[in-house]
Amino acid sequence: MASNAWVALAMVLATLLGTHAADPDITSDFIVPDGVTPDADFFTFKGLKQALRGAPRDAPFKVTKASQGEFPALMGQSVSYAALQFAPGGINAPHTHPRSAELLLVVQGWLEVGLVDSNNTLFTQVLRTGDLFVFPKGLVHFQVNKDSRYPAVALSAFGSANAGTVSLPKALFGSGIDKDLLAKSFKTDALTIDKLVSAAAMG
Repeated sequence: MASNAWVALAMVLATLLGTHAADPDITSDFIVPDGVTPDADFFTFKGLKQALRGAPRDAPFKVTKASQGEFPALMGQSVSYAALQFAPGGINAPHTHPRSAELLLVVQGWLEVGLVDSNNTLFTQVLRTGDLFVFPKGLVHFQVNKDSRYPAVALSAFGSANAGTVSLPKALFGSGIDKDLLAKSFKTDALTIDKLVSAAAMG
């Protein structure tokens, strides 16, 4: 019953947080930040190498982004990437991307993934190395490495240079929403909400 409440909440948040925004069209071949002279290095990003080598060193889950913040040549191009590293048992908690769909490719190990649509239907799948899965724009989704011994790695492609990520645990319990409101919304007590808020504050 509690899991049904979480799924229902996830759907409400997906509806509220989902948008139909997209990257604006540009009227030039590419955008160059002020003071930068483009050369081949401007169009090259080398920041994903370590992220493709198995388990993260310092956390159960790690994401390494190649979006316009890390790779300015992507500004105006409506594309970006992320490398996802999962230690054994690592999870990418339920979240949304308000500005883009996500196309995930498993490149090492296996993952269980899932999404919840606007009809409150949960779709789950086990993905092996080489499998792809699409998470539609704005819908709540997650990934988990249920392998107890081996890491997993995936690459995510986005149709936006800045897809945005809204982590549901942090958005709900780490944003300062009134605790009484949360307790009533989840039909639970203030002590439980305090524990969730404390956990969100710890990351």
